Parts: sequence; structure tokens; C-alpha cells
Amino acid sequence: MLKLDPTNIDLGTLRRLWTGEAGSLDDASMQRVAESAAAVDRIVAGGETVYGINTGFGSLANTRIPPERLAELQTNLILSHSAGLGDPLPRHVTRLMIILKLLGLGRGHSGVRPVVIEALQRLLDTNAMPVIPSQGSVGASGDLAPLAHLIAALMGYGRIDVAGDTVAAGEALQRIAIDPLQLGPKEGLALINGTQASAALALDALFMGERVFAAAIAAGAMSVDALKGSAKPFDPRISALRGQPGQIRVAAAIHGLLEGSEILTSHIACSRVQDPYSFRCQPQVMGASLDLLQNAARTLTIEAGAVTDNPIVFAPDENNGSDTAISGGNFHAQPVAFAADIIAIALCEVGSISERRVSVLVDPKMSGLPAFLTEDSGVNSGLMIPQVTAAALVSENKSLAFPASVDSIPTSAGQEDHVSMAPIAARKAAQIARNAAGVIAVELMAGAEGIDYHAPLKTSAKLQKVYDGVRAHSPHFTADRYWADEMSALQSAVLAGEIGAQGVALD
Repeated sequence: MLKLDPTNIDLGTLRRLWTGEAGSLDDASMQRVAESAAAVDRIVAGGETVYGINTGFGSLANTRIPPERLAELQTNLILSHSAGLGDPLPRHVTRLMIILKLLGLGRGHSGVRPVVIEALQRLLDTNAMPVIPSQGSVGASGDLAPLAHLIAALMGYGRIDVAGDTVAAGEALQRIAIDPLQLGPKEGLALINGTQASAALALDALFMGERVFAAAIAAGAMSVDALKGSAKPFDPRISALRGQPGQIRVAAAIHGLLEGSEILTSHIACSRVQDPYSFRCQPQVMGASLDLLQNAARTLTIEAGAVTDNPIVFAPDENNGSDTAISGGNFHAQPVAFAADIIAIALCEVGSISERRVSVLVDPKMSGLPAFLTEDSGVNSGLMIPQVTAAALVSENKSLAFPASVDSIPTSAGQEDHVSMAPIAARKAAQIARNAAGVIAVELMAGAEGIDYHAPLKTSAKLQKVYDGVRAHSPHFTADRYWADEMSALQSAVLAGEIGAQGVALD
């Protein structure tokens, strides 16, 4: 099990957690949690009025709550905010959301007791994922509804998916041998204020996108060979003169994939001067997308270990002589919203340029290959309609790529008058990643068919591995057949990271 230090989280660790590795907070984090909880106890005992500890919430922040009703306040907060709708979040996203919540609480500025950490960890250890509706958060004041559903489940409300069996939360808690959680002062607010739902969704889109990007590089290189295109645009000297880091990496990756191809060397002296932009401008387009994805990765890595609830508790230390709770705005998910929209835009272009290469390969006037990559065209339609599907997915992605982060709508009687729309941005980015994977699947099919038409010439050793990965799901065809299952299998292979280039990871 990974021991997690929220003050030192990196992208590689988050990727491992996303893929299912187990993790828990380290001892230093648990010590900070205990110290922060003690600070809240002292604040309550001192009678100071502090938002969220002994006041109402949102526009009711000026309403003082008597000590005997503080537990009721926190319980009502969770129940009243459990108001989401829509399909449940995927289990792996819920799991990552819980881990991110633990990381934020583990910084020791939220005021929750160690027993809360233990309850959340128990969900992870027993593979018990609360059923959390995907809609209902505007990304400020935190992801209120999704996180409320998470905590409500620990209190015995709602439903929990225990290793694939969804049951009432109360029954699930009995199965995993924990008592319903009783919240103390501030704990309800600490648990539902935060950006963890948005960040988990955005990281899911990012890591899917990383795999889609790697597959797109491999598909693009194979399409160059299928077209008998030129490798000159991938000369490192060209990209070095521009200096964009993503472009340099992509050019090197494609150049490396093509190295050693018999197909490539067979036409060095041909009369073709230039290839279409979708082939020769891959370093420029894909490189820019890679730079955007890396920028988003930096933002989300920082956010994963951030304190994003409110108010933030500061226990006494050498710089702070007394217990302090400060109301701020770290719950506002604007950084996550921008990152998610950047992921969406980058992956939209990855799919767009891929579909253009498919269009070239199936067009005999452009590629010199048989129409729709079938010899008996007319009777057979070949890859005509798979290209149409790719075009449809690209156009859908264009609509989804409109930034959610530029939108805002006031909530809570105007108190929360500017919001981020981060969860909406992140959900759209994830759908764009899945759609782009479908586009890449079609290009992989087209590229493999194009390679076949150049036999007995062979592609490079690296591209042969890509080709073999494609053929494991989609054999060479000589006549029309039912395409959907093969396309879906290749799309799944892309999303699973089974097909892709090396050297283009985000870290």
C-alpha cells in the first residue's frame, strides 16, 4: 500500500492510484489531523463565533447556532446537500475522489477527527464505493452535492456499491464492519467543501487523454507509412528552431517510430514534394496539445494535495500563537475548471487531425491506395462508414469542447455569486477522451490496411508492434464485415493503454 504524503504528491503517484493501487495517509499526516481536530475543540470551548463551526452556511452564515445543536447542524448539512441527480460517478472516479479527500484532510487544516479519516479509508480498503450522482455541483462552494452523497453514505444514508453489489448504505456499513459516522463540529463542512469530485473527474480525463495521445502518435506514424509519406517534417532540426517543447518531443517520437521502415526507404526519391497538413504538421499540432496536457497535469497535481475546504484551521505554531479559523475561498474550483477545459480542447484537436488522416487514406486521389481501402470497391464499402463515424465523433467533440469555465450562475441567494463549473468541464473532457479514442481506433484500422497494401515491404520494427496490436482486434479484410465490435475493441484497447507510442508521457 502506498503511504501518501499530501505535501509531496506527484503525477506518477496519482496515476498509480487512478489505476487501482491502494494508498493511505502516512503517520505525519495523521498527526496533523489530530492536531487540527484539537484546535477545533478549543475554538468551540472558547465560544468564539466561527463560520461553519457554530454558524449557519451560505447566506445563513450570520445565524449563530447554540452548542447543544452543533451535531444536528452538521448532520442536517450533509442531508440537505445530498441533492444530486444523474448517472452515478464511475466507481474508479469515486475511489479517486475519496483518495483526494483524504489527501486534502491530511494536510491538517480541516479540523476533522482521525475517526473520519479511518471511515473514509475503510471504504477504500473494502472496495465499498458510495453511489454518487454525477450532476449537481457547480464547482463552488466546493463540490457540495457529490461530497455530501459520499459522507451521507458513511452516515447510513443513500446506497453503497460493495464490490459490485449495490445495497442500502446502512446494510453496507454493517457488511464492512463500521458504525454510521457521527459528525463533530466543523466536520460536515470540511467534508463537503472541496474540489475533490471535480479534480477526480479531471484527473480521469487527463489520464485517459494521456493514453489516447500516445495511441494517436502511433496511429499518426503508421498513417505516414501507409501513405508513403515523408519523414522529413520530423527532422529534429525543424522543431529545434521553433523551440516548442511538445513539438520537439512529438517530432522525435514519430521519427523514432518510422526509423527502419522499408516502406519509408522505398520512396525516398519519389516526386511528391509535400504531404497534407494532417501528416506533416503532426509535431506542431500534437506538440501543442501535449504542452496543454502537461500544463493541465501540473495544475491538477497541485490541486490533488491542496487544502480546499472552508474555513481553514490553523493550530498554534511558531508563527501563529493561537487557534485560528479563517474563511477564504480555496473551495472555488476555477483552476480545475480551466485545466479540464484545456484537456478537452487538446484532445478535441488530437481527434480532429486523426480523422483528417483517415479521410486522406480512404481517398484514392489523395493516398494512391484503393478506394476506402478495399480492392473490390462498389460491391464492398470498406472503411467508408467507419470514417463517417470518426467524423461524427470529431464533430461531437467540437460541441463538447466549448469551455464550461467561462460560464457562471449565482447560487445560495447570491452569496455564492460566481462559480467555476469545474465538474461539468471535467465530465465533458472525459467524454471527449472516449470519443477521441474511437477516432484513433478508426485510424489504426486504416493505417494497418494501408501498410498491408505495401507488402512485401515492411514497416519499422516499432510500428510492426503497433500493427500487431491492431490486428489482435481487427484482422485484415478482403470483404465487408460487421465493423462495430472491432472498432469498439480497438477503442477499449486505446483507453486501456495497450496501443501507444513511447516518450510522450506527461511526466
